[in-house]
Amino acid sequence: MARKRAKGGVSIPWWAWLLPCALAPVVLLNTAVSWLGETSVSPLSFSFLEAKVGALSAYAAHRPACLLNGHAPLEPLIDAAERRHRLPPGLLRALVQVESETRVHRISPAGAMGPGQLMPTTAEMLGVEDPFDPEPAIDGSARYLAEQLRRFRDVRLAVAAYNAGPGSVNGRVPRNGETEYYVPKVLTAWAHFRPPPPRPAAPQARAKPKPAAPARAKPPASGEAPPRPAVATGARRG
Repeated sequence: MARKRAKGGVSIPWWAWLLPCALAPVVLLNTAVSWLGETSVSPLSFSFLEAKVGALSAYAAHRPACLLNGHAPLEPLIDAAERRHRLPPGLLRALVQVESETRVHRISPAGAMGPGQLMPTTAEMLGVEDPFDPEPAIDGSARYLAEQLRRFRDVRLAVAAYNAGPGSVNGRVPRNGETEYYVPKVLTAWAHFRPPPPRPAAPQARAKPKPAAPARAKPPASGEAPPRPAVATGARRG
């Protein structure tokens, strides 16, 4: 009774049947994140299970309205958020490009959501109810990035804090196998998106004064004798 006989007469312990039953929910969860979230995650990943469940719940609540109304273009929303929160021009756009490649419905293998890849706890802290709605999600990402810039006063450290959390940044970019590669990617993208510096005005060339034209002799009036040539003075006497 304690064993079940499989085909071919091989006996399988009863507890071996529990393993597929225990793995099935994890496999289904990771498969859903990979398919719906447009990402790549191992079916047998046991990391961030709670965050993934929260991300899928937020996705399920968001998707019906999205199918009906669609989404506005991201670039105007990003530019407006940069101006509103006084971010360096192009920095938020670079961050969104690296985080999600501007995919609104992306879910990361860690359960981060939306264009700025907000974790469920971070989205809740920022008051972003729907991380897949571009306008509040991008505004939340801009507020969070601006907060890190005010805290660290350094773009590299602020970008590192956005990725790894401010508690992980102690005066340097943390080396955790991800952030040390993430920061150069954002800075490279920022160099592409930031506006070029204004060119210095070219010095105006001064116009050279034109030489004065030689005075021309006035022709004699009619009836007048032409002027006699001047006689040299101071000639030696013989």
